[in-house]
Amino acid sequence: MPSLWKHSVGSRQARESKQQRTPYPADKARGGEIILRTPLRRMIFFGGLIGAIVLVLVLRLLSLLG
Repeated sequence: MPSLWKHSVGSRQARESKQQRTPYPADKARGGEIILRTPLRRMIFFGGLIGAIVLVLVLRLLSLLG
C-alpha cells in the first residue's frame, strides 16, 4: 500500500514554501543586545541579578542547615 504522507498536499506546500524563502540577513540574526538606557531598566535588570544570587545563597544555606 503506498504511503499517503509522501503525496499529501501539506508536505508539498511545505517544500515549496521553503524553496521560496529568502535567507535572513546575518546582521539581523546576531546575538541579543541588552539595552539599559533608562535608570528604571537598569534597576530592574541589576535587581533581578542580585535577587537570583541572593536566592541561590539562601537555598545553599538552607541545604547546609537542613
